Amino acid sequence: MNIYSKKQQWKWALFIIAILIIITSLWYTNNLVKRIANDERTKAKLWAEAVQNKAKLIKFTNVLFTKIKIEERKKAELYAEAAKQFANLSNDADISFVLKVLQDNTTVPVILTNQKGEITANRNLDSLKSKDTVYLREELNIMKEKYAPVVIKGYKNFNNFLYYKDSKVFTDIKLVFDSLTKQFMNDVAINTAAVPVIYTDSSKTKIIERSNKIDTSKVGSQEKLQKELSRLAQQNTPIEIDLGEGSKGYIFYEESTLLSQLKYYPYVQFGVIGLFLLIAYILFSTARKAEQDQVWVGMSKETAHQLGTPLSSLMGWNEHLRSINVDESVVDEMTRDIKRLQTITERFSKIGSQPTLLDEDVCAVINNSVDYLKKRTSKNVAYELILPMKEVHVQMSIALFEWVIENLCKNAVDAMDGKGMLKIKVMEVPEGIAVDISDTGKGIPKSKFKTVFEPGFTTKQRGWGLGLSLCKRIIENYHKGKIFVLSSETNKGTTFRILLNRF
Repeated sequence: MNIYSKKQQWKWALFIIAILIIITSLWYTNNLVKRIANDERTKAKLWAEAVQNKAKLIKFTNVLFTKIKIEERKKAELYAEAAKQFANLSNDADISFVLKVLQDNTTVPVILTNQKGEITANRNLDSLKSKDTVYLREELNIMKEKYAPVVIKGYKNFNNFLYYKDSKVFTDIKLVFDSLTKQFMNDVAINTAAVPVIYTDSSKTKIIERSNKIDTSKVGSQEKLQKELSRLAQQNTPIEIDLGEGSKGYIFYEESTLLSQLKYYPYVQFGVIGLFLLIAYILFSTARKAEQDQVWVGMSKETAHQLGTPLSSLMGWNEHLRSINVDESVVDEMTRDIKRLQTITERFSKIGSQPTLLDEDVCAVINNSVDYLKKRTSKNVAYELILPMKEVHVQMSIALFEWVIENLCKNAVDAMDGKGMLKIKVMEVPEGIAVDISDTGKGIPKSKFKTVFEPGFTTKQRGWGLGLSLCKRIIENYHKGKIFVLSSETNKGTTFRILLNRF
């Protein structure tokens, strides 16, 4: 079973599940925001309807006051006409009706003056103060400012003038009306705690009232006010308030802070969750890498330890064979293999500790590795070395770098099933020194270019899938270089590239 392949499947499965969770959460949160927004709009409409109803009451009261003013004017005119009739009646005329009209005016304060402006009569003023001429003059001035007088035409254009003002009943009702209007303003703006509100006049240039939630700095000038009103109008259509007598106002309001926050809540939520998952992933990856490093080090040290005993024994047997005059070529080849085992033991012993990097000629190191491999691979594998004519020096550990070359070459031979061309090319590139190892094997799919270096990845029936992972660790962790799949094509071959820093 390919462990890494299963790991990838699990990653995709978890990724798809995460996407589904995010989509579901976004869908639910957006629906929740829409429901709250609709509920808020409904409440705003109900509130606006209540304001409209109250405004209608004020409008009705205003109309009623207008009618009362008209009636009082008519009453004053009727009083003036009665006074005129009374002055012109003959001694034998029936004056009962005229007297009744004059006496029935018990509410409208009136003052009658002659052509010269002298006060000749008054009615419905303070009975005690009305004897004071100063008081009468003050009341006359008030009446002159309030309403135009009723002209009573007399003989030879000697006219009398009847001045009047609102009755006490009307004044008291007007006070109640003003109080109601003021309370209406408070209800609309000052006491509106749910949302920020601005109440303007009909021209939308003057603020009549505003709620405490409106920032003063945003409406400090006419330009700022218009900008703020435009912003509010974009959120909600202003509510028109008709108070009668051509008096109108507009209510501008915005969505509540809660609704505004809810709109951005899903993105903040996923941002926090994403940050948490990223931190968790980094922590788990670090812990997993540390654990892998411990496994690598432990396995390497144990391997080096286990190889030490049989290696010492082989060295003894080799010397014994040499002493009993066994074929020298056979003994020399065995000696070379023993030295190879010593090199391998040294490699394993260096895993987990920082190796000493020395100035070495990369071409010479590759030549030695290839010479050793040629005698131990199939004769059907052709080796081609393309090396510079001059020495190319880099900082390296020979034992570890040879291990990388051997692993890549062995993988190439396996990919070609023991038959094909294996080419190694060393060249200078802007990034440093490049070593390309190419084969004519099965190739690697482009989707696997990075996964081939993961521990456990293998396409062979045998092996643990650690070779390329070990190569990556040696090149990148110990030599501060890079190793990657440069190119690959199915059934045509693969090229691995190693980049090393210049010396």
